[in-house]
Amino acid sequence: MNLDLEQMIAMVDIISEEKDLPKDTVLDVIQQAIAAAWRKDNGEKDMNVRCELDLNSGEAVAYVAREVIEDGVAYNPATEIPVSEAAGYEIGEIYEEAFPVGSFSRVASTTAKQVAVQRLRDAERDVVLSMYEDKIGTVVNGTVTRVDQRCVRVDLGKTTGIMPKSEQIDGEYYAIGSRIKVLIVRVERNERGAQLILSRGSAAFIEYLFRQEVPEIENGTVEIKAIAREAGRRTKIAVTALVPGIDPVGTFVGGRGVRVQAVMNEIGDREKIDIINWSDNTSEFIREALSPAEIQRVEIDGKKATVYVAKDQQSIAIGRIGQNVRLASELTGFEIKVEVAAAPEKKKKKNVEDSLLSAIDDAEEAEAIDAADGETDLGE
Repeated sequence: MNLDLEQMIAMVDIISEEKDLPKDTVLDVIQQAIAAAWRKDNGEKDMNVRCELDLNSGEAVAYVAREVIEDGVAYNPATEIPVSEAAGYEIGEIYEEAFPVGSFSRVASTTAKQVAVQRLRDAERDVVLSMYEDKIGTVVNGTVTRVDQRCVRVDLGKTTGIMPKSEQIDGEYYAIGSRIKVLIVRVERNERGAQLILSRGSAAFIEYLFRQEVPEIENGTVEIKAIAREAGRRTKIAVTALVPGIDPVGTFVGGRGVRVQAVMNEIGDREKIDIINWSDNTSEFIREALSPAEIQRVEIDGKKATVYVAKDQQSIAIGRIGQNVRLASELTGFEIKVEVAAAPEKKKKKNVEDSLLSAIDDAEEAEAIDAADGETDLGE
């Protein structure tokens, strides 16, 4: 394959327009493809090769980078070079040797094409994902395209994101072709490229849904202070009013529960939502967080809290598999321990016979005192 300057320039311009990619990005992709082809024909797999293509002169040069090492030790010629052979370089520096690029074999040409196609796809995906970085924390609509044990793939239009198992709603069924709402969590980059991470199971997803249903959040009347969630099972959300006289819980629930029901329609009826009043009084906030359990008293020690309840309230406070106390701990930020309060001592009741005997004894004692007083009076 002979290098053709006009063909290279045309490829840069055409690909840049078709893929909506910067020309520098396309040029870099072509240079990577040429470097891969040169390595295939002239080098070794481990070689660190880069290429520079001069669009003015039409010349291409491959540079092989090797680390300078001391003389007299075993070395890998593909990646290392003795200091005696690298004039002007010191041990530890990188020595680059230039090789003019002419033509490639058919195998190398195929390699160049494969590298170019893959790098262009990666570059195109990176550009699209960069657009979505501005939408992190927002909810968008997508179409389920693939479902497996590890994740659900969702088509968002210009790109595809993945929803890992940890970000899904437990027990929710995702049918291929179905339309769903997903929260854009982050853009994750690794050695395999960039990937858009989506979520329906996060607390932030619940918060976004409530923001859509409760306009009072945006106008500053009420505020969400904290959310604790076990997706598919239960969510606790602490809210407060920023304007006197406003019922924050009622505002979030809505008339006849329409607002909270709209959120539940999106996440499924299997997940219960507890909306509670937030309080800057830690003891009061912990009591609210453990609702519907009735708390007798709260003892706080640092970031730990011990709550005392009646025996019949213990299971309610703890919840099924510890869910209620676990979510309350997450919501309040305190490690909560539930204890049964000691029952108050009951006064011993006297039976009827004891009461009667006591009354007789009291009467006899009174008569004896009166008699004694009478004798005293006569003697005087």
